Amino acid sequence: MKRNFKLKSFKMLKTTYKILSIPAIILVLGSCGAGKDDTGTEYAPNMYHAVSYEPLIQITEKDAGAWVSSDDDEYGEYYSSNPNNPHSMNMRVPAENTVARSENGMLPYRLPADSLELAAKILKNPFPANEQIIEEGKVLYTKYCTHCHGEKGGGSMDETAKVGGVFKGVPAYNVGRVAEVSGGHIFHVITHGKGRMGSHASQVQQADRWKIVRYVQTLQNQE
Repeated sequence: MKRNFKLKSFKMLKTTYKILSIPAIILVLGSCGAGKDDTGTEYAPNMYHAVSYEPLIQITEKDAGAWVSSDDDEYGEYYSSNPNNPHSMNMRVPAENTVARSENGMLPYRLPADSLELAAKILKNPFPANEQIIEEGKVLYTKYCTHCHGEKGGGSMDETAKVGGVFKGVPAYNVGRVAEVSGGHIFHVITHGKGRMGSHASQVQQADRWKIVRYVQTLQNQE
């Protein structure tokens, strides 16, 4: 008798659960809708789908993302084209024969890796050899170069060159031919690498490479 009662109670509870789950499912599905005053499951959708023009993204379909739009205009949330520019582009085409420069006014470095001799002859450091530039170069050198070249530029013989001490053959800056190489030579080697030294162009910005050159030149002139 008790067993039958428990079985009936369980069946009633199961049926009640099914009945109550239906409006819950409807409520969850209904919350996926989006409108001006109801963002649905996306809180502040404009944070996910920027209204401002994205320079490297262009979606020309005016109804793209209409289902998630949160404002009253005629465009979908994903529409991102500028009708005031040719072909509705977000970025204007630059003037012919122009090349983008860095914030320091520098052109991109174009000499290939096999142009070391040319770089050594023609490249000139755009930064003066003043105290500020040399100090900035020292900070950068300490961050990127000391593990192989040592704090004083002694290479494998420098006790502070933890990597250079293990992988022998890193020359000292103030000895032999290395002490006489030009700033352009040093810059090119930092950019493209040489021998076992790899390129540091992706780690060190062009302007910072020239600052490192200024500091390395002080290490070249050590007595």
